[in-house]
Order: sequence, then structure tokens, then C-alpha cells
Amino acid sequence: MRSVQSKRLYGCAAFLAVLAALGVAQLVLDRGAGAQENRGQAPRFEVDPLWPKPLPNNWVLGMTIGVAVDAQNHVWIVHRQASVEDNFKAAALNPPFGTCCIPAPPVLEFDAAGNLVGHWGGPGPGYEWPDSNHGITVDHKGNVWIGSNGPKDTHVLKFTKSGKFLLQIGKMGKSGGSNDTENLGKPAKVYVDPSTNELYVGDGYGNRRVIVYDADTGKYKRHWGAYGNKPDDTPFKYNPDAPPPQQFGNPVHCAEVSKDGLVYACDRSVDRVQVFQKNGTFVKEGFFAKRTLRSGSVWDLAFSRDPQQRYIYIADRVNEKVYIALRDSLELLTSFGAGGRQPGQFYGVHSIATDSAGNIYTTETYSGARVQKFVFKGMGPVQKTDQGVVWPSSSR
Repeated sequence: MRSVQSKRLYGCAAFLAVLAALGVAQLVLDRGAGAQENRGQAPRFEVDPLWPKPLPNNWVLGMTIGVAVDAQNHVWIVHRQASVEDNFKAAALNPPFGTCCIPAPPVLEFDAAGNLVGHWGGPGPGYEWPDSNHGITVDHKGNVWIGSNGPKDTHVLKFTKSGKFLLQIGKMGKSGGSNDTENLGKPAKVYVDPSTNELYVGDGYGNRRVIVYDADTGKYKRHWGAYGNKPDDTPFKYNPDAPPPQQFGNPVHCAEVSKDGLVYACDRSVDRVQVFQKNGTFVKEGFFAKRTLRSGSVWDLAFSRDPQQRYIYIADRVNEKVYIALRDSLELLTSFGAGGRQPGQFYGVHSIATDSAGNIYTTETYSGARVQKFVFKGMGPVQKTDQGVVWPSSSR
């Protein structure tokens, strides 16, 4: 005699057999599978191997360590002229020993089609150009900000789009540590909050804090360390098996503000993103590739361009990937990229930004020395945790 459970199983099988005979069962199963699959949606991207267009004037890039997109969808990058090796700048040496090549100006502006439309940068009157420029931001007023991380770089600079100097915060070589409110400590990157006109600085390679200034006057507002603690410059070695450190590691590589008023800080060497209210109150944290050591996994982040900024994109130089995560939970959904020098691969992916169409732009440091564009292709189901190289589908 069958048990009650056996009778139920037998009844379900018989019911599905009847549905199959009617051509309905597969439809039911397909809908169920589709509904489950659609719960794992994420933005999809493909590399554009033809963007940007070749630089004019025999120019080449060095370490390309910043990218930003302005309100006109122009893409701005900053690179280090001095990092171009002699064998690649023969035409710029005195005397020249060949025809290739010449380091491009530090700041380059491209239009949406990839044409170079602006360039400037370097030492000038009234300001101290960094020994090692680092990070670039175009704010809501159209001003361009440059960070720095050389041994004596303790300041950020503000210019117009044409390169006219406007403001310097901090005096070169004058840092007093993570609780010095007048000077910075190798500040990696800035963000200007359009709702308050406040400047948030990921500070930095020398200091261990987020610090906030008035973006027009440079007046100090507030600062904090990890978990909202008072910053402590005592060095430590990150151990992924130990409790999370109560202070930021080095560097604090970014500080970005979302539309709903949360501050996202890149604690690069500790493999984490920490989230705060604008007053420094700690909200949450998320780890990415937590066992990544040395220079860490969280190099930069950008928000998706949907109204809710539902996703964040994180550049990971060590593992040569871009992570796609849910912004509210910091849950990793998928990643793309791989180590290499071909389009869609990375050699030192360092910075990341998005345009109004949702496309992603990345820059590469070290000898990667380039900017790449990844075209937003809409939403799709998450099929792989690691997508590898996102080559254009028509060519796969």
C-alpha cells in the first residue's frame, strides 16, 4: 500500500503527463525557469575596440591614472608624462634619436565619438603642479580637479575646462597627518556633491581619511576615518582572516557621493567599500576579492546611470577585472575583464567612470597606459560570475 507522500508524487507525475499531452507542461516549466533567471539581472557591456581615435601629433600616453565624464559626455583623462620610457619618446629627447614619439599633455579631453578636442596641463603660475598627478574629476559647474600622490604632494588643484587655474587646497610638502585640516596627504581623487557644493577627498596615499571642503573657497568642513572613527595613522598589515581593521588602509583611493546622499569610500588595500552618511556616520561595508593582498582590489568605483543608481562598478587592478555589484547590498553579481593588452583586457586597470548612456570608461596605469570604452548593451541575466573579455557579440 502506497504512503500518502507516494500518492502525492504519483498524482503530480500524472498531472504533468496530462499537461505534456496538452502541450502545456513545457510552457509552465519555461515560465518558471525564466522567472527564476530574471531575478539575477545585471547590466551587460561590450568593449569598443575602436574608441578612442588615435592621438594626433605623434603623442603617446604614460601611466593613465584618472578618468571622468562631464555633462556633455566628454571623456577626460589624466596621465603621467614622465612615466613614458625613453625608448618610447625618442622624438622628445634632446637630441632626438628617432621619430617616435612625444608624451601627450597631461590632461586630455575626448568627445563622445573619441576625437581629441582639448588638452593642457603641467606647471604654471600661481599653483604647484603635482610631482605625480593622480585622479581627475569634472564637477557639476564644469570645473576640472586633479589629485596627486607624489612624495611631496599634499594638495589638490582646480581648473576651468580650458586649463585656467582656480584653486589649490593644501600646500605642497606640508602634510601634518590624517587630522591636519589645512593640508592633504597624497590625495587620490575628489568628488564634488552638486547638492551642497562640497568637495569630498579620498585622502589618500599618505593619510587615511575622507575629508570635506567647500568646493568654491576650500574651507574645511569635516573628516573621518574607517567606521566614522577619528583617523589614526598607525600602520598595519591587512590580514583577510582577522577581524576587519578599524582604520582605513593606504590608500583611501576614492570618495564618491550617490544621489541619495551616501558616501562610498574605496579602502583599496583592505579590499572593501565603506558607506557613510554625509556627516561621517558609518552605514555598511562590503568586501570584494577579500583575499587580495598587497595593493588590494578596490581601486575606484562608479555608479550606474539609471535614476536609482542601482549598480556600482569597481575597478580591480590586481585581479584585472571590473566588478558589477548591487549598490544597496554591495552584493557582487558578476565581473568582466582579464589580464592582457588586447581590447577588453586590462594591464593595470586603475580608474572608472560612466557616461549618461550608461557606458563605462576605464584607464590603465603602469605600462597599460590607455583608456578603454565599454558599451552598455542593456540588462540581461547573470549567466557567469566572471565573464572574461566582453568582446563584441557580432565577432564572437
